Amino acid sequence: MLWSSSSCLVSVEEHSSALAHNGVLFLDEVTEFRRDALEGLRQPLEDGHIVVARASGAVEFPARFTLVAASNPCPCGFEGDPKRACRCAPNRAMAYQQRLSGPLLDRVDIQLSIPRLSRAELLGCEPGERSEAIRNRVEQARERQRARLRGTAWTCNARTPGRFARRTSLLTADAERYLSGAVDSLALSGRGFDRAVKVARTIADLEGSERVEGGHMSEALGYRAALAKEEAAAVG
Repeated sequence: MLWSSSSCLVSVEEHSSALAHNGVLFLDEVTEFRRDALEGLRQPLEDGHIVVARASGAVEFPARFTLVAASNPCPCGFEGDPKRACRCAPNRAMAYQQRLSGPLLDRVDIQLSIPRLSRAELLGCEPGERSEAIRNRVEQARERQRARLRGTAWTCNARTPGRFARRTSLLTADAERYLSGAVDSLALSGRGFDRAVKVARTIADLEGSERVEGGHMSEALGYRAALAKEEAAAVG
């Protein structure tokens, strides 16, 4: 489902059990949404539910979803493009990107900058991996997670508490070294630290690895590198 206006996002908060719960919430042009509406996503992203309070009382809705958000890098769309110059006034691109707060970005596990598609990609000359192969790999990874978490209240890495994930993810010495260095280099918050562990554990599961190796952790931390140090330091 696609929500492209702030009014729809408020509707998601109030009726999430019927809309995005156990599904995917895709926010296109996320930086165009109202700030207060976006900040309303912090609770469900953290706790998997949302509480709607009204004068007559409060109601709790389940709201465990996968958030996917997309945005241009700046208002004109060409900031950082190697072939077209950005037309935005100085500092406007930064102001545009700062519409997403540090605490909200800290709850986003994977942040990617997507470059312009090449001619071969646009013409379909470079076939990618088939969806069936990707699906099989994901299903195998989820089965590994279910087996590892059997007997607990959770069925996948993302839903495990941070303390549990740190204790059971089986990090190698190299993985711990990468994670330790990132605490300072990326100004990781406690939340970011735990999420990096869980993403690295998932990458290891996708590769069929019993332990989280240094390469798995390096990849997981690379997905968080887009978060500016100043923003990460302010996350509470």
